[in-house]
This record gives sequence, C-alpha cells and structure tokens, in this order.
Amino acid sequence: MPLSSPRPRKLMHTRRIECVGYLRKDGLWDIEGHLTDTKPYSFPNQNRGHIAAGEPIHHMWLRLSMTDSLEIKEVEAVTDAAPFVICPEITANYEKLVGLKIGAGWTREVHKRVGGVHGCTHLRELLKPMATTAYQTIYGAKLRESRISGKPRPAPKTGKPPQLNTCYAFSETGEVVKQEYPDHYTGA
Repeated sequence: MPLSSPRPRKLMHTRRIECVGYLRKDGLWDIEGHLTDTKPYSFPNQNRGHIAAGEPIHHMWLRLSMTDSLEIKEVEAVTDAAPFVICPEITANYEKLVGLKIGAGWTREVHKRVGGVHGCTHLRELLKPMATTAYQTIYGAKLRESRISGKPRPAPKTGKPPQLNTCYAFSETGEVVKQEYPDHYTGA
C-alpha cells in the first residue's frame, strides 16, 4: 500500500540511491552503491557554469569488495559529477576503509578514516545503505544455501545472533526469534 495522497506540492529535489550486491568468482563479494541528486530546474553553478534541469548535481559510485565475514578488501570510489571541481580529488581516500569490518563500531571507524575534511559527505552517507546491502546479500545467500542443503540456519560463532533486538521482527520475545533462534527466545 503506497502513502496516502499528498496535498498539492511541487517537486524540488530528487535523490536516488541504489545498492546492489554481487558474488564474485573469486569468492569475494562486491557491494556497489550509486547516488544521484537532481533538481527539476536549471540553475547557475560557480564551478560548473550551469546545471541543467535533470542533470546530476551529485553522481557518485562506490564499490566495497569484501569477505564472507564483511571485512573490506578493496574499495573504489568515483565522482562523475559534483558541485565543485575539487570533489573528485578525495575519492582515493576511501581506500582507507580497506581492513575495516562491517559490524559493531563501523560508523565510528568510518568517520575516523573518511569523516569531515577527509572524505565526502555524500559518499559517506552512501556507506550506511551499502552496509545493510552487504548484510542482506551475504547473510541472505548463506541462509538460502543452508535452506537448500537442508542444514539448520548457521549459528553465530560467538554470542547472540547479530540481528537480535535490532528491530520489531527480531525481538527476543517475538515469534520470529522463537522460530529462527529458539535458543535466544526469551518470551513467555
């Protein structure tokens, strides 16, 4: 069901983010993010001269290549369009993410390495949905593999499942956890 009908309005800005996950032949995973910002009107820009209606203000790409355990092995960042000509100069800094592992402390560590003047706000914002895409890509494939083979859902190596209590569906007192992780169910 879509949102209710809005009140009269005028389109002023569109941001599109697309994140896609791939399994590589060498066993690594590629998570690619793509961000575009456009306006429905033309306007002057000091660095680019003129930005036409529908022409991207921001047009950026990011690829994280990682292991099954979400450790980043390779990074590539590209800025095809930005409001300032110097913006693409910072993309090489994203290689500082190599060696990081998506999980606890991820956002804090990303900010240490490519936060503020050491990165691009838009590329950094793209990392959050890419991290979610990585989880859904890799753990989704592992879950599918276990269900096809008839093996039980893989248990976490240590402690509780990472999804536990991250949302309503994964409440330790709810039906999903009772079915998927019965050892961690605490409901009545």
